[in-house]
Amino acid sequence: MTEHEHYEAVVVGAGPGGAAAAATLARYGIETLVLERGVEAGSKNVSGGIIYGEQSAPVTIDDLFPEFREEAVERPVTRYYLHNVAGDKVETMDLTDLHEHDTEWADAVLRRKMDSWLEDRVHEMARETGGGLLTGVHVNGLLRDGHGEIIGVTTDELEPLEADVIIAADGVNSVLARDAGLMDWDEPEEWFQGVKAVVDLPPETVNDRFALEEDEGAAHLFSGDLFSDVRGGGFLYTNRDSLSVGTVFHLDSLVAEQAEPHELLDALLTHPLLAQWLDDDYHEREYAAKLVPDSKKVALRKPYAERLLLVGDAAGQMQAQGPIIKGMNHAVTAGALAAEAFAQAKGRNKPDQAGKLYAQKLREEGVMSKLRPRGYDLVRTLGERDDVTNVVDSVLTSRLGRLGIRALSGGLERLYGSPRLAAIVPDTRTPYVTLPTVIAEELGTHVAETNHVEPPSLEERIGELTYDTDVGNPHIVLRDDSYEASGAAVTACPVSAEDFGGGCYRDEFIRTNGEQEHVVSLDTQPCVECGTCAIVADTDWTHPRGGKGVAFEDG
Repeated sequence: MTEHEHYEAVVVGAGPGGAAAAATLARYGIETLVLERGVEAGSKNVSGGIIYGEQSAPVTIDDLFPEFREEAVERPVTRYYLHNVAGDKVETMDLTDLHEHDTEWADAVLRRKMDSWLEDRVHEMARETGGGLLTGVHVNGLLRDGHGEIIGVTTDELEPLEADVIIAADGVNSVLARDAGLMDWDEPEEWFQGVKAVVDLPPETVNDRFALEEDEGAAHLFSGDLFSDVRGGGFLYTNRDSLSVGTVFHLDSLVAEQAEPHELLDALLTHPLLAQWLDDDYHEREYAAKLVPDSKKVALRKPYAERLLLVGDAAGQMQAQGPIIKGMNHAVTAGALAAEAFAQAKGRNKPDQAGKLYAQKLREEGVMSKLRPRGYDLVRTLGERDDVTNVVDSVLTSRLGRLGIRALSGGLERLYGSPRLAAIVPDTRTPYVTLPTVIAEELGTHVAETNHVEPPSLEERIGELTYDTDVGNPHIVLRDDSYEASGAAVTACPVSAEDFGGGCYRDEFIRTNGEQEHVVSLDTQPCVECGTCAIVADTDWTHPRGGKGVAFEDG
């Protein structure tokens, strides 16, 4: 048998989940090698985003890295609002109590800054146990022995590596999760797609326009008819010297409505409500996109296979339930628990029991009950049927329903602020479009401001991103270029559009032997590696080689 370099633990991905796993392994004195595909940790990562320190969590990131909140974050989020929108009418709800439920602290972050800060600490901690952290290394699969058992990982850049445990924190597009048969890309309704613009705004202007002190920050969510019938909403988070403004939608809804992600983002940016916060000389620092798992449907109850343990998005651990949006904190908890499980199993001389012990810890620490609330499964069975949705929407939009909304006006904020109700919100147009629209129509006030923002074109947004093109090594291959099989990618891809000649996916009419064929053409160069097309098109999709492709400066 071929001899391979061996480590006690290999951690794939240096985001918050991988960093938490590596730091915990180091505390147990376990030799750990961390592999990160970006040129720097965070260069491949995108988040809205807020990282939480939950009171009920067994581990928070500042437990593992005490200086984290002083050095790696943007602003603490101290105010949390939901804006129900109908045309230029808006009804705003203060959901700060919901935001603070089970919350010790919550900070807005930019991933490049946060992850690169974590990278430096993790590298030093791992070196002390005989390992370290390598960037620019793309893990492309699992290494198996002659009996098909998982024994390590393979990469594009290095010889195969063996390990007693592999902790995969390689994100929503985890190659290892799919290689092990634990995750797939078959159902668009199991995923969200988010797009985001980081908008320049000086610190003193952020403070002034949002009525904040230096140690305060705000989060604003948006829902209603602003995005037509696409199920989802918008967000705005204050950073130190910028804003993170974006939209998140159910992927199946994007496809069904043939909605263009960049246009939905522009609808938010140009709404009159945002005129109070955005400059006439609006400047985007960066445009980015990300695929997001819906934990209610895909969070793995058994996130392991033999030596492989999955954490964070790789295991579907992204909690998006109504106005509750939490992911990075669950990745941290899972990474620490996975590492702890291996250390304890190894100490009992039963390292092969690490996965089972990890899943047990997720249950016992209450993580799974947050990610996959039982109440949602009960509501989903009935509440997500089209006939039920149609009836509910008909009632809400009727005269009687509107009278009910007006009668409930004083209690709506309390209902929206209920953690229990937020956890069981059905994934239909009712909570995302119909209800907030009716609330705004019946209770809202007209926004008088005029918004003069002119967002960049899609071509300009792509042109501002940084790429290291991997000539001759395309990471996406179309298996079927017919429009019927892959046409959904033309509109769903965040860097493609029907009337745009650039982007990854374009639809074309080709005449062959006197017959016209509608096909899709592909150019991987402007790809932002969100993975959307892997789900909506007939493609073979993987990450580019280490360090290649897009590199986000903010993320």
